[in-house]
Amino acid sequence: MKKSFNDNLFGFDRGHIWHPYTSMKDPLAVYPVKSASGVRIMLDDGRELIDGMSSWWAAIHGYNVPELNRAVNEQINDMSHVMFGGLTHRPAVELAEILVDITPGPLQKIFFCDSGSVAVEVAIKMAIQYWAGLGRGNKQKLLTVRSGYHGDTLGAMAVCDPVTGMHSLFKDILVKHYFAEMPMCGYHDKWDEKYLNEIKDILNANHDSIAAIIMEPIVQGAGGMRFYSPRYLERVRELCDDFNVLLILDEIATGFGRTGSMFACEKAGISPDIMCIGKALTGGYMTLAATLATENVSEGISLCGSGAFMHGPTFMANPLACSVALASIRLLMSYPWKDRVRAIEAQLKDELAPCLNLQGVRDVRALGAIGVVELKQPVDMADIQERFVDRGVWLRPFGRLVYTMPPYVIKKEDLSKITGAISEVLKETDHV
Repeated sequence: MKKSFNDNLFGFDRGHIWHPYTSMKDPLAVYPVKSASGVRIMLDDGRELIDGMSSWWAAIHGYNVPELNRAVNEQINDMSHVMFGGLTHRPAVELAEILVDITPGPLQKIFFCDSGSVAVEVAIKMAIQYWAGLGRGNKQKLLTVRSGYHGDTLGAMAVCDPVTGMHSLFKDILVKHYFAEMPMCGYHDKWDEKYLNEIKDILNANHDSIAAIIMEPIVQGAGGMRFYSPRYLERVRELCDDFNVLLILDEIATGFGRTGSMFACEKAGISPDIMCIGKALTGGYMTLAATLATENVSEGISLCGSGAFMHGPTFMANPLACSVALASIRLLMSYPWKDRVRAIEAQLKDELAPCLNLQGVRDVRALGAIGVVELKQPVDMADIQERFVDRGVWLRPFGRLVYTMPPYVIKKEDLSKITGAISEVLKETDHV
């Protein structure tokens, strides 16, 4: 018999456990979860919530998925973990094979990581070691755009927006990189070369010290949930080639179909030199990420010192995680996911559009399985979270953004409950 989440457990949680982005002194409410299945999260008190977040964009197939459960159960009977230093195993090799197959063609080398932030750290180290291997050790800086987000570890924080991001407290200890203005061209905007003026100026003046440009392709995630023109990314690729700078694309949030393409960079018809993936890689079952690189980058790295790339997470290529990742990708490719994502996008656009009539709303937008209502003022997080839970949906707004990134398997009526809850709650709390 399953034990309930009693008052003692809840009290210990409140007194001792930090939850993400919250204070221990005045923590936000948490809701004890008993189980999850399909697109529903079952709370310990008996309430059910329709998940509009895919557990921070990872559970693209929903929860308690038979194919993924089976992959974990079958693998655990062989081994749950074995170190990757000096050893290898079938799940890692088969996963690498399918990743090489579905990612842009030039990406042929894979380094497995244990989280998205670590994948970004690895990408930065790869870029710097690449240039060192070519005798260009002075190229150690990164160029990125404002309103970006790449993770919460030190190297990743250094390429997040230093002003509007979440890490301003640490600005004095972070490596100082170059920042251009965020892409100002909306996804459907007519292209104008002026959008690249600042990036061009920075490259002109500093390309000898810049190892790589790092960006989130097409969608800026936690930094603002903004969608920008594929032409912008296409031109950045060209500028990287012109100025002899690598291109790192952070596909951690956008990969595996979220924007309607398997990877967002496909919308621009380009390929990066280094690419980071994570989140939906395992269908939300386990933490796993990867950094992929081209043959050229791999060769450059191998020219540096002993030729070794000095990084090695303890749980790198964990067999359980690799097995469930392989099952998740195969499951995604077994059904018409593009049609599903396209239908979700159409429904989000239609059902969120009335929010534009509210005084406190600045913009409403949708791309793939991403729907965003941008407000003029920040939300009251504690209040708005409770209002959504009372309506039976799970959303996690932040700042001025109320958004949803539902599992691809969500049914039309369940998605309508999410969009309806957004409209209702924003009407109740509407402000200029």
